[in-house]
Amino acid sequence: MPGLGKHRRSKQHPIARMLAFAGTGGAALALPLISATTAGATVAQPASAPAVSTVALPAVKVAAEKAAAPLTYSVNVGDSLSKIAAEHSVSGGWQALYEANRSVVGSNPSVIRPGLKLSLGTVAKAAPAKATAVAKPAPAYGNNLDGWIRESLDIMAKHGIPGSYNGIHRNVMRESSGNPFAINNWDSNAAAGIPSKGLLQVIDPTFRAFHVPGTSLNSYDPVANITAACNYAAARYGSIDNVNGPY
Repeated sequence: MPGLGKHRRSKQHPIARMLAFAGTGGAALALPLISATTAGATVAQPASAPAVSTVALPAVKVAAEKAAAPLTYSVNVGDSLSKIAAEHSVSGGWQALYEANRSVVGSNPSVIRPGLKLSLGTVAKAAPAKATAVAKPAPAYGNNLDGWIRESLDIMAKHGIPGSYNGIHRNVMRESSGNPFAINNWDSNAAAGIPSKGLLQVIDPTFRAFHVPGTSLNSYDPVANITAACNYAAARYGSIDNVNGPY
């Protein structure tokens, strides 16, 4: 309240004072208005006022700041310091986690209560992704005698059946000359109604008895025929490599 008998100066509006001050002394300076003091008041900025631009922080910087922020963890039933440290890759393991939270945990690091808020610090890292096993592509075998022998050898190796490329090739050329559909219609087996068939001239009862799982049940199939014959030769002679004549 003004004193008695003194002249009362008219109160100037705050915005008017600001504009008056900015306009003195030559060139007028356009000052940004922080807020209006009267509801609904609108003040237009001069056309010469420079546009105010907003600069966004780079995403990388923002992400880095978030990553550097201290992390906290709320203890659940069944948790242990070692489990928490492992799951959150805390540098220094559970010992470092305990030292950082000794005042919260207490003197016994083996006992932590559900609901405790533990500081994981700023060094917590995401657990490294587990390497995914890449399956090796299946080898390509040619649809010819070379490919049939090589595929048979791979199957034999998985089942512990001995034999070599040369041993198989030598016997195939003697028995069928490399013809997977060769059949013997003149020997004693043929007379008994069970002729020898295929690359290594196997009779059906022998083929069925020594058939190797994973191969065809057709005795004319070149890979199945070779593999069954080698399985039979291994049981009787020790290896197809030991066969040098009719077997």
